[in-house]
Amino acid sequence: MPPEDPSRGPEDKAPRSRWPWPLSWFLALPTDSTLRTMITAVGLCFVCSIFVSAAAVSLRPIQESNQRLDKQRNILQVAGLMREDASIEELFQSIEARAVDLRTGRFTDAVDPASFDQTIAARDPALSTALADAADLAGIGRRAHYATVYLVRDDAGAVRKVILPVHGYGLWSTLYGFLALQPDGNTIIGLQFYDHAETPGLGGEVDNPKWRAQWQGKKLFDAEGALQVAVAKGDTSANPYAVDALSGATLTSRGVQNLLRYWVSADGFGPFLSNLSQELTTHG
Repeated sequence: MPPEDPSRGPEDKAPRSRWPWPLSWFLALPTDSTLRTMITAVGLCFVCSIFVSAAAVSLRPIQESNQRLDKQRNILQVAGLMREDASIEELFQSIEARAVDLRTGRFTDAVDPASFDQTIAARDPALSTALADAADLAGIGRRAHYATVYLVRDDAGAVRKVILPVHGYGLWSTLYGFLALQPDGNTIIGLQFYDHAETPGLGGEVDNPKWRAQWQGKKLFDAEGALQVAVAKGDTSANPYAVDALSGATLTSRGVQNLLRYWVSADGFGPFLSNLSQELTTHG
């Protein structure tokens, strides 16, 4: 061993850490110190947040694709077009998406029907209208100027089914779904919700196939054009305008009734359905 250099001071004789500062400073802290515990917790949260953010970004295309397929599946189901022997993408090619200006009831090219999000647009004052309490039967607050509707045509190009997006407040949540109608704009083919947070076993029974099946063939308006569609208690099998209310879910049932009445009224798709019916009567 070489002789010790007498010129070195005490600080030069201290052992040197092999870790750079500030890691060496952190490791020198007592393991049970509050400062070291806080730094460890913050560092762990930071690292985890990076992994979560990276996963969210990388999985976003898959999530968006799954959401699109789920929406298409619900549209096919409510229209009675879903089959097990064909893919969703293949079946959905028979459905035409069109944008409608709810202020005029006419088709429009102002927005892209494939990418337009009615929910997001309803939050933008430039793309929506605030509803007065008396007019807001569905409890949605604002109504977007535009909406995407879906048309099912036969081989000759004639419209055979019309699918409308509908939403409104139930007991605990906003219910989002689709209403399928015959070309007369009056006869219901199906009603189906794809997103809600109603109570399972009570309001959540809006998803029950038996309850959904009650809507088939029901009418929205009577012969004089008065809006009659309803969700009522008791046996409604002989009532052409009503279905039986959900047991123990009065507010959810009322919410479904109200959102249907709103979206087929003059404030919703009423003008569009009237224009479409006239167009089909004139041009077939």
